[in-house]
Amino acid sequence: MKQLLPLLLLASPALADPPDIVATEAVRQGDDWRVSVTLLHPDTGWEHYADGWRVEAEDGTVLGTRVLVHPHESEQPFTRALSGVSIPEGTTRIFIRARCLVDGWNEDRIAYDLP
Repeated sequence: MKQLLPLLLLASPALADPPDIVATEAVRQGDDWRVSVTLLHPDTGWEHYADGWRVEAEDGTVLGTRVLVHPHESEQPFTRALSGVSIPEGTTRIFIRARCLVDGWNEDRIAYDLP
């Protein structure tokens, strides 16, 4: 079995670090919200970069998605906002999940308590 371990490690896909959500802010704008998210990701160019984040309700319902259309390799960390996010009345907490072009949506998400 000890001889198989190095082979198994070589056979597994090499995944980069997922985007880290380092800050979140939400501001009410009339009936909707403006959500700003700061990401940190080791973007390496057009082949591998953080390409989005989304706002989710506690049950996983997607409330809004911010698509990032280019790499930010020289701007780390970076902040982008999404306006017009409709958050159901009575919601006190939202969740942010980030995505990268190669690895897809992060398994983990970050909770944010609305002001």
